[in-house]
Order: sequence, then C-alpha cells, then structure tokens
Amino acid sequence: MTVATQRLTFAEYLSHGDGTGTRYELVEGELVPMAVGTKRHGDISEEAYLQFRSEIKRLNLPLVAKHMTVGVQSPRGRAWDTSRVPDVIVLEKEQWDSFGDGEAVITLDQQPPLLVVEVISDSTKSTDYRSKRTEYALIGINEYWIVDPLAAKITLCTLIDSFYDAEAFVEDEIIQSRLFPDLKLTARQVLLS
Repeated sequence: MTVATQRLTFAEYLSHGDGTGTRYELVEGELVPMAVGTKRHGDISEEAYLQFRSEIKRLNLPLVAKHMTVGVQSPRGRAWDTSRVPDVIVLEKEQWDSFGDGEAVITLDQQPPLLVVEVISDSTKSTDYRSKRTEYALIGINEYWIVDPLAAKITLCTLIDSFYDAEAFVEDEIIQSRLFPDLKLTARQVLLS
C-alpha cells in the first residue's frame, strides 16, 4: 500500500504555518525541514554574510546581504514548485525593500539574487553541488558559492551563457568574485580554518 504525500503549491507554501517554528524549503511540492546545522556551519555562513555586508557598506553599494532569511523560487521543470533558502544571499536593496511586510521570497518573475552561498554539510552535499547548482543557473544567479568545509574548499560558480563555470579555491587563495572584485577574501578566512 502506498501513502500519498500531500504536495503544496508555491502559494500554499508561502502561507504555510504548522506552529512548530520549523523552517522549510519546498522541494517538488513537499515540505523539507531545514536542518539546524552545526556550530561550524553557522559560523561559516555568518562569516560570509559579515564579509559581504562589510564590503557593501565600505563601498556604499545599493545592495543588502541577508543570512538565511530570503527564499528563492526554483524552476525544477516538474509539475510541483520548489523554493530554496540559501545560507547567504546578496540582492539589490530596492528589491529587499519591495518585500515590505510580505514574505521575503524571490519569485521566478522577479530579478534573481546577485549572489548566493550554500555551506555544505554531510546531509546536503549532493543537493548543494548538483540540484541547487542546476536550479540557480536556470534562475540566472550570477554567482553561486559552494562552501565545503568537508573538503576544505570553496567552489565559485560564475554564470556564463546560462551555465556555471566553476573554480575551486583552497587555503590562502583569494576568491575571485565578480560582484565584489575588491574583496580580498581567502578560502581559509571563509572556512575559519
């Protein structure tokens, strides 16, 4: 006997609340609880967020960096909707302000975020390297940082002609961001090692 899983539309996901305080991503219509994450995961994602925020402030850029607070609708190419919540996201301040009191989710008909960061954990490795990489390229996100403390490297995916070119950075190599070209941030600094 097969038990059918209740699938939600994107609109149902946006208004979903089960009273538990659990944060969810929507993957092909199914609610997937977001793991709390380890201390190291939290420290790494916060470090990336703080570095971007500092650079935005230093250069007085019309951008904002947010830490695990903005969702991104994803085109999975199937009948059911998907929405991701990156560990760190950088978007235009005007777009952030447009959310007002509504849900902070970037939909497919809006401008994509400029940069997203996902920090790898054992449970998310395949999703972050494969599924999200494909989804984020389809959306048109110019930079996707895959921060992998398990392999002690950062893979910077840069969108070129609708596909990501990837370059890995380790140890004291300076990450070459197109969005933040003056940021002298090494893999070691982001990985806190």
